[in-house]
Amino acid sequence: MSKALSNRINSLPVSQTLAMAAKARELKNQGKDIISLSLGEPDFNTPDFIKNAAIEAINQNYNSYTPVDGYAELKDAICEKFKRDNNLSYKPNQIVVSTGAKQSIANIAQVLLNPGDEVLLPAPYWVSYSAIATLCEAKFIEIPSSIDTDFKITPEQLEAAITPKTKMVFFNSPSNPSGSIYSEKEYRALAKVLEKHPQIYILSDEIYEHINYGNKPFSFAAIENMYDRTITVNGLAKAFAMTGWRIGYIGAPDWIAKACTKMQGQITSGANCIAQRAAITAVSATPDKVQYMVDEFKSRRDIVLDLLGKIDGFKINIPEGAFYVFPDISAFFGKTIRNKEIKNASDFSMLLLEEANVATVTGEAFGSPKCIRMSYAASELQLREAVKRIKEVLS
Repeated sequence: MSKALSNRINSLPVSQTLAMAAKARELKNQGKDIISLSLGEPDFNTPDFIKNAAIEAINQNYNSYTPVDGYAELKDAICEKFKRDNNLSYKPNQIVVSTGAKQSIANIAQVLLNPGDEVLLPAPYWVSYSAIATLCEAKFIEIPSSIDTDFKITPEQLEAAITPKTKMVFFNSPSNPSGSIYSEKEYRALAKVLEKHPQIYILSDEIYEHINYGNKPFSFAAIENMYDRTITVNGLAKAFAMTGWRIGYIGAPDWIAKACTKMQGQITSGANCIAQRAAITAVSATPDKVQYMVDEFKSRRDIVLDLLGKIDGFKINIPEGAFYVFPDISAFFGKTIRNKEIKNASDFSMLLLEEANVATVTGEAFGSPKCIRMSYAASELQLREAVKRIKEVLS
């Protein structure tokens, strides 16, 4: 029966982050004491002030279909948020609320990309970017970076990657998986290159904007001559510990927003009504409402960096945002550990899972084959134990 499946689904890779999480759950069900550092999911509860807004919405009998592009009150609140946090002026007709930022990204790709178009992905990049481009029958082009450049690309690299077929470039700052943040100066230098290529649109994924450790991220659309070509993507999952609530949104040129609404209207229609009512309260809150989470993430980051820095073969940098470390572990390639030959990052990640009972994600999934991603969205006790196990296996 598999022969009846479409070329579209057969060409689509499985999400490596979800695959590793599933493998970890499988081993847990077998009785293994697995510490999972694979999923990008805050381990905090959703703040009470947001939960109370959802309860109030239930009691007010919000239970009907929502407008495809989101409640008007939520879109107004998002416009205020963009102005407050990002110095971006959007009108409600430029906002589309979706079932998570992932759907927002998929909508944008579907309405802008044609078969054969090229999408530039500065690597490392989030695993779904390449898959979404593939679904659109577009070709994704990786622009490599390394730990030595803090996992950021240069204007010269961007210029070299552009061809007449280039239609989009995806930026993600703070980055999943590296935690790197592009400064305003760095973004403006990249924008200088894009000025010469008006056919290219920019997707700026800012889902981790509030999880930063002193260097506030800069929005690409705030660059004056990039505003009309940039689609800003954000959501509530990471900063507000609302992963399961599934609310994402975009700010975009009105013609792109209209096209995304048209696309969404034929696939999911409007996002969940209760989650949207709670989202009004969330996006209206100032970032200091969730600063306690950010402070805890920073503390965990510092602990993990200190512990990993004591393991020979781990090459690390200091991520400025998100909740991941992305060490270069290529020093282990070609070695045999616990009777397992380590040829690549996938072998190394599997070694940690099977021998240390610690789930990570191979950097190959993110376009960086020398690295692995480790999430520190776990308790300090779990993080210390995980690194202890890793050190024991490698020594």
